[in-house]
Amino acid sequence: MISLLFFVRLLMMKEISVFFPAYNEEGNIKNVIEKACSVLEKLGFKNWEIIVVNDGSVDKTSEIVRKISDKDSRIRLINHETNRGYGAALKTGFYNSSYSWIAFTDSDGQFDFSEINNFIRKQKETNADLVIGFYKKRQESKFKIITSKIWELVVFVLFGLKVKDIDCGFKLISKKVIDSIPKLESERGAFISSELLIKAKKKGFKIVEIPVSHFPRRKGKATGRDIRVIVRSFYDLFRLWFKML
Repeated sequence: MISLLFFVRLLMMKEISVFFPAYNEEGNIKNVIEKACSVLEKLGFKNWEIIVVNDGSVDKTSEIVRKISDKDSRIRLINHETNRGYGAALKTGFYNSSYSWIAFTDSDGQFDFSEINNFIRKQKETNADLVIGFYKKRQESKFKIITSKIWELVVFVLFGLKVKDIDCGFKLISKKVIDSIPKLESERGAFISSELLIKAKKKGFKIVEIPVSHFPRRKGKATGRDIRVIVRSFYDLFRLWFKML
């Protein structure tokens, strides 16, 4: 009987770049990298790389990643000298990825990277250009969940983009999407994922969704949802709307 892993390998894309945006994740980043390495090795990719975008961390995140990357050239560290925000970290990851498919998840260990299997399978079944996750059950505060739903409603009204979770931090994207859409502009806040999907939709790329597991954070403290970041995100959203009118 053909094993599921062998079946996945038959369908496999041959190369992939994986990146993790990180800010003060010294308690999580080593396990996240090691888990991703193990998964990529088991799936038998011909070429793969892992990029950690250290967004101005003030803890030992950079030091931990550097020690790992010194032992494996497929693991790269990119440092932002100061904390520029989630959008800036994602842009750095996208524009420094080498291979034809790009995956990213958050670096806090709240996702199970082995579920990339499901993303790959979904892409092969649908021939999608973007496979984006939505939470089976989101392990975050009520405030974050409510503000996300309000944000998604505004995006739908302005742009007609309807997805279950715009800002879910687990996505698989063809590099041709990043190379083809207008350059991403967002630096801080929730706008980056919306900007990516809005521009991909306008260019005619196919977007499909897939459920993902989400686990409570075990170490470290979540950032984001500062009122200034929220206001800036809405400013960026309406600015893009006026541009596209």
